[in-house]
Amino acid sequence: MDIRKLTSITDYFVICNGRSNIHVETIAESIVSKLKGKGIRPLHIEGEKQAQWLLIDYVGVIVHVFYEPTRKFYGLEKLWVEGKKVKFQEGKRKKPKRSSKL
Repeated sequence: MDIRKLTSITDYFVICNGRSNIHVETIAESIVSKLKGKGIRPLHIEGEKQAQWLLIDYVGVIVHVFYEPTRKFYGLEKLWVEGKKVKFQEGKRKKPKRSSKL
């Protein structure tokens, strides 16, 4: 979700969910591992103990990995409804332009 015009905290949100706490942890670990393999490390990770909502902060991109009922409860997509949905296609990655807000 492109939120560059809405906030200065980040440029994009990636929002996904898993069907169990273990699934949430596995998704988050996979994201961190694959990006680490490309030399990209998160600034911060929150929520690892409970695995209901893991937040992985890559500064320009914040990844939210939810346990499915928790995602429905918090409804980030509704809170950020003005954000522009962006479809990701693996292998066809464009480098986003960095926001000038800060």
